[in-house]
Amino acid sequence: MRKRIVGNFVTLGGYDNGNGRGSGHRLAEVATVFLRLGLTAFGGPAAHIAMMRQEMVERRKWVTQAQFIDLLAIANLIPGPTSTELAIYLGYLRAGWPGLMVGGVCFIAPAMLIVLALAWMYVTYGRLPQVGALFYGIQPVVVAIVAQAIWSLGRTMLPGARTTVACAAVAALYLLGVNVPALLFGMGILIGAGRLWSRHKGAWRIGAWLPGVLLALPSTAAAAAASFSLGALFLTFLKFGAVIYGSGYVLLAFIRTDLVQNLGWLTDRQLLDAIAVGQFTPGPLFTTATFIGYVLGGVPGALVATLGIFLPSFFFILLIHPLAARLRQSPITAALLYGINVAALGLMVGVLTQLARNALVDVTTVAIAAAALIVLVRLRPNSVWLIMAGAMMGVLL
Repeated sequence: MRKRIVGNFVTLGGYDNGNGRGSGHRLAEVATVFLRLGLTAFGGPAAHIAMMRQEMVERRKWVTQAQFIDLLAIANLIPGPTSTELAIYLGYLRAGWPGLMVGGVCFIAPAMLIVLALAWMYVTYGRLPQVGALFYGIQPVVVAIVAQAIWSLGRTMLPGARTTVACAAVAALYLLGVNVPALLFGMGILIGAGRLWSRHKGAWRIGAWLPGVLLALPSTAAAAAASFSLGALFLTFLKFGAVIYGSGYVLLAFIRTDLVQNLGWLTDRQLLDAIAVGQFTPGPLFTTATFIGYVLGGVPGALVATLGIFLPSFFFILLIHPLAARLRQSPITAALLYGINVAALGLMVGVLTQLARNALVDVTTVAIAAAALIVLVRLRPNSVWLIMAGAMMGVLL
């Protein structure tokens, strides 16, 4: 494959690798690698990215360490699940357009099929007392997992009092019912603008971002409940995939606002159960969409929701590829991304508050959540083991 380097960034110039291996071999290689990762990549986006780095940089040498870091930065610039977009991008660089499709599909499909099977079991047997006992113990653990993710991200993203206040303001406005996209992008833009201003003009005052409150408030009104259809489900998850920045947990804010509050298709407890299944399975957390789609519309609903939430990522990679090097070096882009990530963290705090109200229903569930949080902070185990422990506690108690 002929490559041209712009900074650290790799651009395709055809995909014959120059050692006698054609595109068919490369495509098979992409399929094999990402199918295996899709089946074994437990632990969330950070673990997925670490596994891809080990496989593509150290073992197979598809890209250099510097190029991999640059690709990761580009994936962070666009909405959607970062680790999935990184898989799509690496497949594209390895085998062109076919590699883009194969890499993404092979990384997503194993998790989707596993979640689909679990969703069938949930719908078929979910009313049994034993299953209720499982989720009684699992849901507090999910609250602890989200809390630990917020704590870990906050230590990096909130270096001072001003950004902490901005994050808290986003959380408060979310709890007051302010429109989620307006908060994410309106406040994100203003926080980013404040960051740029502070670098060039001195201290950043609260007035630099407070107008975002006024911009977001007109969008507060909730939509009336609507009847369910596959078309509406597809468009809803397509919107999620096209606008969600930050951690996969930000998806929860969008799902709760649209599917629980506005449309009335889902309950808070079903949302908690969907998060638990997403944590328990390998692959991207966004396969939570598969679970929710099945609960709402069976197998067609699961397929439609999964297609909707992941489809934008494939298009975004194609669109950003020619502009990647330029955008990566832009201080404006970097500041905007920072602002959106801070706003996304605020949304996560708001969602955590609401989920905790539904999961922590007595002293026992509070104790399970506290114990899980301590274990996460001190020992940092894989979340799968904690969820299994929570399920066992639920059954025993």
